[in-house]
Amino acid sequence: MRSLRSLLMGVALVCAAASSVSAQTPITIGKITGGIGIHIPAYIAMDRGFFKEEGLDARFIDLGGSAMIRAGLTNNLNFVPIPSGGAQAILKAGAKIRYVVNQSLTSQYVIVARPEYSKPDDLKGKIIAFARPGAADYDEGVTVLARFFKMQVGKDYKVISLPGDPERIAALLNKDIDAAFVSAPQGVRAVQAGMRLVMRAGDYLPRVGGGFWTTDEYFEKNPEAVKKFIRAIAKGVMYFRDHKAESLATIKGHLGISDDAQAGLIWDELHNSFAAEMPADLYRELFESRRLDMIVAKEWPADKPLPDPEQWLARTLLESTLKDMGYVPTKIATPK
Repeated sequence: MRSLRSLLMGVALVCAAASSVSAQTPITIGKITGGIGIHIPAYIAMDRGFFKEEGLDARFIDLGGSAMIRAGLTNNLNFVPIPSGGAQAILKAGAKIRYVVNQSLTSQYVIVARPEYSKPDDLKGKIIAFARPGAADYDEGVTVLARFFKMQVGKDYKVISLPGDPERIAALLNKDIDAAFVSAPQGVRAVQAGMRLVMRAGDYLPRVGGGFWTTDEYFEKNPEAVKKFIRAIAKGVMYFRDHKAESLATIKGHLGISDDAQAGLIWDELHNSFAAEMPADLYRELFESRRLDMIVAKEWPADKPLPDPEQWLARTLLESTLKDMGYVPTKIATPK
């Protein structure tokens, strides 16, 4: 009798384990090929098991920016961390998408240059490498140089478009260009290789960054999965903020950093810049920046105002989820 009872208990445990596995909801998450510093909360959530804790069987899909946006818009990718591309798709083509959770509250890009240049003004007439127009690692650099240094793209400096941070850093080290606009982690690597940090965009430009969106269709069909996703990203934000030593492996693994010293410098630079919350003013600025670019490109009437962006943000779900889980908001220094 005892043997039968033990057997039945074993069967029950196996069934319970199988049920737990089957309860995991599969999701796909966009990841920029080669990794990028602004997406560290998602990397932490994956490495520390926060998605799994929330009942999500999460999988990264490595793609370039344009391909990732297309995959998201066609429901071939569930969560896309390219907020500027989403805003462009909404304003230009009426895309039906919903922003669900943020990752950063400030621009995390920098200009690194050959050592003979020490300030942005030194780059007048020089060649600077950016990503493609419309990407954050183009728009944010161009915006800061124009607003704060009166340097107009194409007029005061020349631009070459290289899609990824590694390509821009390689071109800089080879002296094919004079400067490059790259993510902060790649900037650290460039400085250690002898280049000079010329400008931090975050010192001038507060901005939501790396925010995730999904299609309206996915959002409406999978509200619980979206809520769990918000919780996992928020856990990643808070964990990275408070756990330096434990976060170094993630920095090294996802950003291609070679040693703990480099990874530690990156943590020092970035750990207080991440946030799951989506402040209304910074969120609106994301769309307003796109609108201004579209006016210049003659894709938006100059006298046509920006619609209320709140209609594309799941603010009620985001804020109630963060409150329920005891999320601690980020305190960020006021930009210069």
